[in-house]
Amino acid sequence: MGQAPDRVARIQAEWARERPELDVSPQGVIGRLHRIGAILTDELTTVYGEHGLGEGDFDVLAALRRAGAPFERAPGELAEHTMVTTGAMTKRIDRLERAGLVTRRPSEHDGRGRVVALTERGRVVIDRAFTDHMRNERRLLDGVSPTEAAQLELLLTKWLGVLEDWSRES
Repeated sequence: MGQAPDRVARIQAEWARERPELDVSPQGVIGRLHRIGAILTDELTTVYGEHGLGEGDFDVLAALRRAGAPFERAPGELAEHTMVTTGAMTKRIDRLERAGLVTRRPSEHDGRGRVVALTERGRVVIDRAFTDHMRNERRLLDGVSPTEAAQLELLLTKWLGVLEDWSRES
């Protein structure tokens, strides 16, 4: 017994009927990735929320934790690692500092610069959140086999490289 058409297939069929002169096949990939992205965001942010974190908070804490001991980075470096503006980063750091998860101090290497560091509490929070995050990501990938996941990763890595090259050129 075949699987019923999903939302993307129904949309493609409607466009193919209404605009038969256009190739709507890209929607099969792009539309599904868009839907998958929305679902993944909901599933991932639910786990972050269980730790009192938003997506941006999780990103900052994770970037600090990945830095290794002493778990600190300059605000500009954090913005680079999380792909947000420095203004947005300042707001995130303010919120995390108020929550007692990070501290700021003057840089030892740049008299005008600042350094953001995980507090001990921040390290405990991100370690727990990341453990649950990895468990959640495993659960989300359980719908495909390890071989399929590896193939998907290769394809997405290749495609992402192409798209990033295009975006750098423009």
